[in-house]
Amino acid sequence: MAHIPDGLLSAPVLIGGGVVAAVGVAVALRRMDDRAIVRVAILSAVFFTVSLFSVPLGPTSVHLLLAGLMGLMLGPGAFVAVLVGLVLQLLLFGIGGLTTLGVNTVNIALPGVLAGMAFGPMVRRGRIGLAALAGGLSVLGTGALVAASLWLSASEFVPVARVLWLTYLPLAVVEAVVTAVVAGFLARVEPAALNPKEGR
Repeated sequence: MAHIPDGLLSAPVLIGGGVVAAVGVAVALRRMDDRAIVRVAILSAVFFTVSLFSVPLGPTSVHLLLAGLMGLMLGPGAFVAVLVGLVLQLLLFGIGGLTTLGVNTVNIALPGVLAGMAFGPMVRRGRIGLAALAGGLSVLGTGALVAASLWLSASEFVPVARVLWLTYLPLAVVEAVVTAVVAGFLARVEPAALNPKEGR
């Protein structure tokens, strides 16, 4: 349930999420050139596609987010990739919400961007195992931000937020493996793909 629907979040949370998302997108667009646009478009399409394959888990369902991978490959450009994917999901399938678009973008993209900033330099120096950490921690960060968004909106959501966050634990393990495998492959065949600056 990384895609929070309309009607659940309070106005301050919606406004705060919208402002952070707007800043993230603005920073990404300012740094983006023609080559980076292609990379962002490809990863946005991959994010959109993998999100169509949800697995029921407890009271919700989960799917790959690839936020850690986007953070490693795009840096702040992950904000744009996630926003485009979320808009397509909303328009085509009614997933998420219009008013929560900013919050949902932040909840998914921000942990990936931070993980990319923290682990990206070491991954690019050959420590591919840290890509797994970037992938797993970005999922746990998304779970924590979703739970915090609900908790800050209404205290009644606290029990749900706790259970919801626990559903992200198995996803974090799967995401860690997927991120490490993809990063390892890219490191062998196209190392520049793991450097956001190469897209500029």
